[in-house]
Amino acid sequence: MKKRNIFYLVLLIFSIMMSSCASYETKSKKNSSSNRHIYNKTASKKNQKRKKTTTASSKKKKTVTLKSNKTASPRSSDVKLVLTEAEKYKGTPYRYGGNTSSGIDCSGLVCNAFQKAGVKLPRRSIDISNKGSSVSISSVKEGDLLFFATGGGSINHVGIVYNIVSSGEIFFIHASTSKGVIVSSLKESYWKGKFVKAKRVL
Repeated sequence: MKKRNIFYLVLLIFSIMMSSCASYETKSKKNSSSNRHIYNKTASKKNQKRKKTTTASSKKKKTVTLKSNKTASPRSSDVKLVLTEAEKYKGTPYRYGGNTSSGIDCSGLVCNAFQKAGVKLPRRSIDISNKGSSVSISSVKEGDLLFFATGGGSINHVGIVYNIVSSGEIFFIHASTSKGVIVSSLKESYWKGKFVKAKRVL
């Protein structure tokens, strides 16, 4: 009799233990799933906020327009000399290291043009860029120098501001590797993307 009672007691304790384990496991699963749900909600809210911030910041970005506030003004005698000399080379083919009407490069054109006004400049465009005073693109005027980086990070091309029209569009004369000495606009996507700085020597 006693043995039977002990057996039932053990069986009862065992069943209680099993049910408590099962209920604990069920509760923990429920808690973990609800926590996961809360976490997912929080994460999605954060992602939504991040997307909104990114969209807002991308909307704030504006394309830079390279324009001058100055329109064509009366040229000084030195600027006239420089531009008149540069004009003589229009159509001249590009030649690396050249400085004559049979072939000329960008810095050769600038050196020859400024020499007419009594200004001696270094032969390389990177060295010319260290001369004169810096000027903002909105304040450039005819005769100023524009510097570009067409092949990487450092300056390797230079042109002379040739004309500024009423809209503020800037035209410059330079020796292009593909077309020789021509007049280009700073509004052109290629030159706008390669522009580095402007300097005033005269």
